[in-house]
Amino acid sequence: MPRLAPLPAPQFNLRQTLESGQVFHWLDDGAGGYRGLIGARPVRVRQQGGELWVTPGAEAAAARYFALDHDLEAIYASFPTDPAMTDALAFCRGLRIIRQPLWECVATFLTSSMKQVAHIRQMSLALRRRFGRPTRGGEDPAVYPAPEILARATEADLRACGLGFRAKNLLQTARLVAEGAVDLEAIRTMDDAAALAELCRLPGVGPKIANCALLFAYERLGAFPIDVWIERVLRQLYFKGKRNVTARRLQEFAARTFGPYGGYAQQYLFHHARKARAWNAACSSTDLMRPQERFSQ
Repeated sequence: MPRLAPLPAPQFNLRQTLESGQVFHWLDDGAGGYRGLIGARPVRVRQQGGELWVTPGAEAAAARYFALDHDLEAIYASFPTDPAMTDALAFCRGLRIIRQPLWECVATFLTSSMKQVAHIRQMSLALRRRFGRPTRGGEDPAVYPAPEILARATEADLRACGLGFRAKNLLQTARLVAEGAVDLEAIRTMDDAAALAELCRLPGVGPKIANCALLFAYERLGAFPIDVWIERVLRQLYFKGKRNVTARRLQEFAARTFGPYGGYAQQYLFHHARKARAWNAACSSTDLMRPQERFSQ
């Protein structure tokens, strides 16, 4: 393990954060830590108690990336106190919503449609290997390819990275962004409704993926992406036995129930549903366990 520098990180769980299905390129270093990139910067991280040990010089970047300034106590106080949310909080405590680079986040979740977390990771790493700029030494993942680079690719090139039908959407989106037809930076200044609508202009992006981009790239912590897993969680835990519960009703329920930090609540419910043994055992005979996609659109 290279020499690392300490960074205070109270109320933080590195493993829960990196393995919760919000970011897909970090690699276990085999020594209790991870290696990956923050933007284009290679970084090593590991945790010891309330300290995060990081590549020297990357302390400020890591603190921002891992959102160590988020007030988790205030966030937790906003959660409902029903058994489902209480169990998810107990399981995920210390998990933080990462501040991801805009293009990397939008592009990655654009390719997530109808795929398990492991498959999204495989596609992300394949795109980096084929089109991204290698990092020094070649041990870390390559930098995620810029839209200008992907815009010059062919659909066949992207399909070779395992994207399937998602290749067309990623290629078209890369071209729109590279040409300036869609300005991802400008979305930062828009209100939530306008930002959602602008993201939905991208090929293959519907409300689910757009809300994910709002949460993970634009730090709209009230955004509540309802993917396949979360829809099943909501139906099983909050609408059990009820029929004809529409997607709109689920979204309205989420906004009313989980409030200004609904994105945190969503991620805790999602990660708990995927990982907790008690939940998996309870739901193993239901449709909740098949399959494990993140997003449809």
